Amino acid sequence: MQNDIKAGVLLPTGQAQWGEGTDPRELLPFALRAEELGFASLFVNDSLLTPRIEALTMLSALAAVTRHVELGTGALLPFLRRPVQAAHSLASIDLLSGGRLTVAVGAGFPGRFGRPLYELSEVPWPDRFTRLDETVSLWCRLWTATEPFSFHGKLLHFEDVPPSVRPHTPGGPPIWLGGATPAALARTGRHYDGWLPYPPDPADYRTGLDTVHRAAAVAGRPPEAITPALFVSVLVDDDPVRAHQAMDAYARAVYGLPLDDLRKIQAVVIGPRAEVAARLREYTNAGAHHLVLRLGGLTLDEQYVQLETAAEILPELN
Repeated sequence: MQNDIKAGVLLPTGQAQWGEGTDPRELLPFALRAEELGFASLFVNDSLLTPRIEALTMLSALAAVTRHVELGTGALLPFLRRPVQAAHSLASIDLLSGGRLTVAVGAGFPGRFGRPLYELSEVPWPDRFTRLDETVSLWCRLWTATEPFSFHGKLLHFEDVPPSVRPHTPGGPPIWLGGATPAALARTGRHYDGWLPYPPDPADYRTGLDTVHRAAAVAGRPPEAITPALFVSVLVDDDPVRAHQAMDAYARAVYGLPLDDLRKIQAVVIGPRAEVAARLREYTNAGAHHLVLRLGGLTLDEQYVQLETAAEILPELN
């Protein structure tokens, strides 16, 4: 692949993806196989609503066994953790991985996929975007502090915060924002190091990226300061009917939604290899440089099949 196009894999850390009867420690050999096949990154997602391996715990294990692959969150929900504690954990992972961490963050989805998480965390739903931005600002301050400091935002207030262990990456790992609302696009351009959306239409990706770049220009930031990434669900199968059935089962198991409904809100690419490659190239042509592939499989065996098949597409992304 060209250096400017990367493809990573979302690890199936949810129990619904690795399948009943599978030892979740087998996720580590799966990750090593992805690294061996040439994937550029390994990402994990974050939730309390379904059984899964906790995101930062998984990244810690990956930091110990992988060697060069990038590690990321897609996306971390900072409100699930106390902000100072989370900063220390992320700095530790970046340090132990040798600077391979990328932290994509989000404020949670509206409705049943987001609000219950705030209730479980005893964090109010209003002002969630302000809380997210202030948490990230606190992290960046903590990662560079050499002595105790105070932090006062609209929502977060801390006195005498002791310095953290320094991340391996100077200034801390890059932080991406997930989301494609007008406000999220503007905030990405002004403050964040990358953008990780999942628009169903590549044309919307291009439009959104243009908006991010305009916001960056207003803030005095060059467009190359922001990594344009994409979160996309992928299932490769030469039989289109079988591909649709398999991804429909995945969508129902993971989201409780039929595939046709999921495709209205998220990027989903399924079908024969050539069609999948061509559709992914539409996104790279629209500006995406780092693709995070969520593989459609409801057992670890199915995930392995999709991993091997998706790896064959990597040279075709350009």
